[in-house]
Amino acid sequence: MKVRDVMTREPVTVTPETTVREAAGLLRKRGIGGLPVVESGRVAGMVTESDILGLLATKGPSDDLWLPAPLEILEVPVREYINWARTKEALSDIGNRPVREVMSSPAITVEEDVEIEDAASLMLDEGIARLPVVRAGKLVGIVAREDIVRGVASGSGDSP
Repeated sequence: MKVRDVMTREPVTVTPETTVREAAGLLRKRGIGGLPVVESGRVAGMVTESDILGLLATKGPSDDLWLPAPLEILEVPVREYINWARTKEALSDIGNRPVREVMSSPAITVEEDVEIEDAASLMLDEGIARLPVVRAGKLVGIVAREDIVRGVASGSGDSP
């Protein structure tokens, strides 16, 4: 069975200039975990839920925070406030950033005539859940882990 037999044709895409907020909205609305980032018909990268969640990661408060006695009792609340402030700042900033800044690039892609077993191996080797499908370098679909599982379960070469 080939990737073309199980892939989703005409996948939802974004451009490198799409905002993270818009991309996150598409992921939520469509119930999907990743979007090919397309520029001039070619896959420039992928933006996934993990990429967006990674933007929320903040560094913990500095370990050099020191308060003299008897103020040392305030150390934990002060550390928590600093972390909350950093998270709040990160949240307010990320929505307006272009996808170009957070996408995984270059995208790992697969040709449509590849066997699904080979696509599955590539996903496992690379630790990814979906692959943009290309023909002559142009995006023609996307295949996700669940598509491959559905194809194996159906045992047929019919398109979804």
